[in-house]
Amino acid sequence: MENKELVIADLLRTRKAKKFSLWLGLIGMFMMFAALSSGFIVYTASGVDKGIKTILPQAFIYSTVAIILSSVAMHLAFQAAKSGNLARQKLLLLFTLVLGLVFFALQLNAWGILAERGIYFINNNASQSFIYIFTGLHLAHIIAGIIVLLRCYIGAAKPIAHDHNVFRMDLGAIFWHFLDLLWIYIYVFLLLNQ
Repeated sequence: MENKELVIADLLRTRKAKKFSLWLGLIGMFMMFAALSSGFIVYTASGVDKGIKTILPQAFIYSTVAIILSSVAMHLAFQAAKSGNLARQKLLLLFTLVLGLVFFALQLNAWGILAERGIYFINNNASQSFIYIFTGLHLAHIIAGIIVLLRCYIGAAKPIAHDHNVFRMDLGAIFWHFLDLLWIYIYVFLLLNQ
């Protein structure tokens, strides 16, 4: 009996450490985007690119809708995991994954639209380059998020303990919701600073 209690205590410590590490990573990502936002504001305040406006592609609006819907689906998948409804969890995770891939494709489409307008990553207007920096770094995190979603799906597809599945889904949901909120921040920031 004592050995079982030690195993449970060790498992709880490990889970707390994993969740703490996730939060530290999210804080680090937030700080990176806050620093980029500050750099953008300082750069544009210098007036170097004054008068040069960039109209954001419509694809950014569609990708915003896609990522918000994916976040709703992820929340519902987490609720299904907590209630032990694996079939619903897997279906909603697939829906979240598809919407994550749609978001990714729409972002690439937006880059194509920017390039068609003559707005490239390397150009004379560095404020336009920031669009690629913000969205590119976010896309890198979306790739990580898609990997997390795949791990959650695999966890739901193979027989693992209910509490392990819920814990994995909890971490995945926190990360995916963070990416959703981060994109909304980026999109609004870019809109307000066109």
